[in-house]
Amino acid sequence: MASSHPGTRRHKSFLEEDNTIQILGMSSSTAYYEFYRGSSIGMALTDSLDELITDGSITPQLAMKVLMQFDRSLADTLVKQVKAKTTLKGHLHTYRLCDEVWTFIIKNASFKMEGNEVVASPKVKIIACKNGDASDSKK
Repeated sequence: MASSHPGTRRHKSFLEEDNTIQILGMSSSTAYYEFYRGSSIGMALTDSLDELITDGSITPQLAMKVLMQFDRSLADTLVKQVKAKTTLKGHLHTYRLCDEVWTFIIKNASFKMEGNEVVASPKVKIIACKNGDASDSKK
């Protein structure tokens, strides 16, 4: 069920199984990316919906509506409530641009938070998607 669709809004990080941190970018169009479904809360929601479908309690169509609302709600909440800033330092290992989506892999990354707290990770993957506001500013 997890594939990318254009449009979501901000940045959020999730610790992955291989101890890397994944930072996901979003933009502000009406469609939303589905990659937050790969977070722990997204996986729990997907597992619960699968169980409800299997039990016959809900239809697959309703489950898809719930997942779409999850994508929208998470993206909107991140835009409205996440105001923290950080500084990232590390070795840029890989970068690529495909279909207006940038992917950066940073090795030996460290994040310095606003309160001078430092968080380190051996590997960080950043996915930055085109922001709908950026295209509007060119007009």
